[in-house]
Amino acid sequence: MTRAPSVSRASSQSSRSIQKIGGVDRLPTVSSDQQPVTLAENELKRGLKARHLSMISIAGTIGTGLFLASGSSISQAGPLGALIAYVMIGSMVFFMMTSLGEMATLIPTAGSFNTYAARFVDPALGFALGVNYFLNWAVTVAVEIAAAALIIQFWVSPNALPGWVWSLLFLLFMVFVNVLSVRAYGEAEYWFSLIKVITVVIFIIVGILVDAGAVGGDKIGFRNWSLEGAPVVDGFGGILAVFLVAGFSFQGTELIGIAAGESENPRKNVPKAIKQVFWRILLFYVVSIFIIGLVIPYNDPSLLNSGGVDKAAVAVSPFTLVLQKAFKPASHIMNGVILITVLSAGNSGMYASTRTLLMLARDGKAPAIFGRVNSRGIPMYSLLCTTVISALCFCASLFGSGQVYNWLLNISSISGFIAWLGIALSHFRFRRAYVAQGGDVSRLPYKATMFPFGPLYALLLCTVVVCGQGYSEFSKPDPQAVNLIACYIGLPFFLVTYLGYKIYYKTKLVPLMECDFSVSNLEDGDIDEFHELYEPSKNQADEKDQ
Repeated sequence: MTRAPSVSRASSQSSRSIQKIGGVDRLPTVSSDQQPVTLAENELKRGLKARHLSMISIAGTIGTGLFLASGSSISQAGPLGALIAYVMIGSMVFFMMTSLGEMATLIPTAGSFNTYAARFVDPALGFALGVNYFLNWAVTVAVEIAAAALIIQFWVSPNALPGWVWSLLFLLFMVFVNVLSVRAYGEAEYWFSLIKVITVVIFIIVGILVDAGAVGGDKIGFRNWSLEGAPVVDGFGGILAVFLVAGFSFQGTELIGIAAGESENPRKNVPKAIKQVFWRILLFYVVSIFIIGLVIPYNDPSLLNSGGVDKAAVAVSPFTLVLQKAFKPASHIMNGVILITVLSAGNSGMYASTRTLLMLARDGKAPAIFGRVNSRGIPMYSLLCTTVISALCFCASLFGSGQVYNWLLNISSISGFIAWLGIALSHFRFRRAYVAQGGDVSRLPYKATMFPFGPLYALLLCTVVVCGQGYSEFSKPDPQAVNLIACYIGLPFFLVTYLGYKIYYKTKLVPLMECDFSVSNLEDGDIDEFHELYEPSKNQADEKDQ
């Protein structure tokens, strides 16, 4: 019987460093005349509390994809078609998150899935995922500060203050929050998310009352589902089109994996946060889409204009349309909520981008300077690099035809789906390596749901979404080559980074017996638990002796 990876105990009760021996971390022993080595220097701080992770998991991805683009989803696929698309993508995201949770609770790291891909699949895949994810969120910050400036125009004329000034102020705000501490980021996201949760809960209650006829006029019931062409519009083609929108709406869920490395107790808090993802998907996305489909006809002209971020889109947001039936100032309220939403997305983007670059540097895949952190545990050089790239991408949106900016945006967009593919593949290999090295699956601190169906289902759906990027353009009578290039430019960019690294460093698929389950930056309790997780069970030991 193959023995599980093991770690030798250290006698010291204080924090201890972990050194890698044969692909597995071992705790160095400390003699009586030596001081134990600590992990305090140049390490991230465990500043995210359980409530931070819980709220980020509940509402971290609620944004313009739900508040605005949900209307266009129903107009494309009908009330039932949109519901089917969101249920399928939501279930895929849930399985993907349980896969990430299993890895993140055993090996909590700020690098998350790109680190797991390098350990369990191929170092070239880890590099490609990391670079693409870093650029994904750096570009996202630029997109969000541009959107925030447009939202402000709902109240303030652009003649009073140019849009780029507002964007600069929002960028400085995001930098300020991320410079303070990881706890400051967690607090900001906690309150941003709380406001979004309250908004969605109020929307659901008002929507039920409107559909039942308690407010806003006559009882609607399922009347809009019986309209000509409803409840599914354009068959599978309509559902496939909404796959893309729904997928973008859920992007950012994987941030829990990034935050695991800075959680106070990842073995306890991460599984708890992952479990809440299911209820977040069910309540906030599925129920909201269901209510919008009940109250607003799929052929309402207003829904065709929703999906963007501007004054007109806010006015015809399905949330605004439903809430206005109960109280008239709904457009102003929703505009404020959407402003908070884009600030939240930009704030999270800056956090994710800096941590991804940090771990790339510590893995030797980026300049070492980006692997440094200050006394507060903030990777200042990585933060500065992210800020510069975000500012340059924003400037690209102000000059020229905007084609370069659109390409950057598409590279960023497809990176989210590729990241999910990487998570599913990494987890499939992670579990196989864990078992091959003698690990007992029943003793994992958190186990993914329905393995291996979960990661395989995520792999299949993500592949469909990535390949279907250009569906809307292909469906046109005269598809334009430039638009198709814009849809798929992110895919060759990913392949270039992957193949370039693989060819240059001659990397190969990591053998299962050489997959690295090492841990770092753990506190004493975590180290002791890690030791226990890798102790072979008594039955295994007995079987080996026999």
